[in-house]
Amino acid sequence: MMKYQYLAVVFVIIMLPISLVFSAYIGAQLDTLNLQISYDTKLDNSTYDAIKAFQLNAINSSTSDIVNSKIRDIEAGANSFFMSIANNFNMAGYNSDNLKKYVPALVFTLYDGLYIYSPFENTLDEETRSKLPPNATYTGGEEVIGLKPYIYYSCRYKRGEIDVTITYSLDNYITIQGYDKNGKGINDAGYLLDDTLRYSKISKEITYRGVRITPETQLKEYIGNVEYTYIKINGVKYYRENNDTNTWFTITNGRKNTIATQFENKDYNDMGYRYYKEAFEFKERLRSYGLTDLETSDAVGVEDIKNADGDIVYSFLDSDYSIFDFYKIEEPNSNFNNHRMAVIRYVIEKNLSIALANYNNGIYEFRMPKLEEEDWGRILDNVCLISFLQGLSIGGKIYNGYSVINNNKNEEVVTEDSIYIVQDINNPNSEYHRITHKGLQDMIDETKSKGIFNMDLERKSIQDTVSQKTKYFYPHYNLGCYTCYIAQTNVENSFDSIYKYLDKCTAYGYGELVKLYYTALGRERYSTYKVFRNPEQHINQFKT
Repeated sequence: MMKYQYLAVVFVIIMLPISLVFSAYIGAQLDTLNLQISYDTKLDNSTYDAIKAFQLNAINSSTSDIVNSKIRDIEAGANSFFMSIANNFNMAGYNSDNLKKYVPALVFTLYDGLYIYSPFENTLDEETRSKLPPNATYTGGEEVIGLKPYIYYSCRYKRGEIDVTITYSLDNYITIQGYDKNGKGINDAGYLLDDTLRYSKISKEITYRGVRITPETQLKEYIGNVEYTYIKINGVKYYRENNDTNTWFTITNGRKNTIATQFENKDYNDMGYRYYKEAFEFKERLRSYGLTDLETSDAVGVEDIKNADGDIVYSFLDSDYSIFDFYKIEEPNSNFNNHRMAVIRYVIEKNLSIALANYNNGIYEFRMPKLEEEDWGRILDNVCLISFLQGLSIGGKIYNGYSVINNNKNEEVVTEDSIYIVQDINNPNSEYHRITHKGLQDMIDETKSKGIFNMDLERKSIQDTVSQKTKYFYPHYNLGCYTCYIAQTNVENSFDSIYKYLDKCTAYGYGELVKLYYTALGRERYSTYKVFRNPEQHINQFKT
């Protein structure tokens, strides 16, 4: 019996320290995990605040698509991020200056490229320094934090005499520069649409996916309590003063500005019609250039894309197929879209990796984290902000986190989900619906219903010319349908593509509903700001 007692005492003496150490280890791991979750939440909140600031500035700026305004809005978002993250981490003992050392990059992915907001070395030379004002504070070799030059989603291709660089976007718009199959220079841009698109040069008739596209009635929206007819050209809305066809005005950054330009006094809007007509003509030009023969293996200077586990997600060289296969080219899984998203992802990964590798704060060696495939799906779907926070100690390890927040309300990109259908556009109390609302075809009236852009449902501001006070208004006072817009219980979600759903609607004889949607989608995409356009030449098409 005594022997067993001795053994029990020895067991306790041996196991007690082990259990205490093991318990302390488990506790430390739990504390580390809780701290990591807390830091992830703080980073997500700060990233959301930044994208919200960017969004609000863009909504209330009619020039948010133009480069200088875009930079201003992005810098406002970046400032909001650092203010928010300083507040969120204040209780953890970090202030704004300290935290900036652990934020290697903020990445704003936009319509056709990205901005990286990160630390970099100012290479100001003496000649340039001598031209600055006497009170300038920048010096050569100084580390500063700011926006790096805009990076386009571009890829170069070579095939025979063809040598072109194609810039992709978040939708089916591309820009092409280089040389065609005959060695002749190309500088062109346009939208890519399905091969069912037909345009008769004689009758001027357009059909697209079984639906005839025609000009629609004039566009109208409210400013305060007054309804105005307007036309949107290259991202800017021009409003016509009531009862005066020769006076037009814009709202620029909340201020009303009367302009001398006189537009055609038409009783219809043909922006949607132009979208499809010019897409058809662009396709014809692509074929004349010989670019429809380009294949993915013709891409130059790109590498395979791998996921977080090291598996190849997309191979530019091994996946040898036509980039411009126009069969259902707009659909998510088309050859074009797969290649487009691969190019955009490659450009983001490559430039972000360089930005992180080039920055060293002397405390931590920054490196590109492995973004999940789900996050890449959101990045490639819309304008978004990717933020990084690395190098903070969280007990048992070093924190290495990132956050991805979408901006689904912006003027830059018109996605398929951006278009709603209003039952009666002339009735402010009429509801708007998602295109997938079940039974919507029985609720519309082709003379009253209209497709609208989701940004035109957001609150905007204008400065009163008399009181100089800021007033707020909604361009459309319509309310969202509860069952399809808010609860989303009465929507058709059995299709993996909006285009397949609309093809079904057309086949069932609901062509008027489909026409409303495609006309609005084309109108809003055609009306957005495009860098490629010559603004003066473009706007002259609509003058009297």
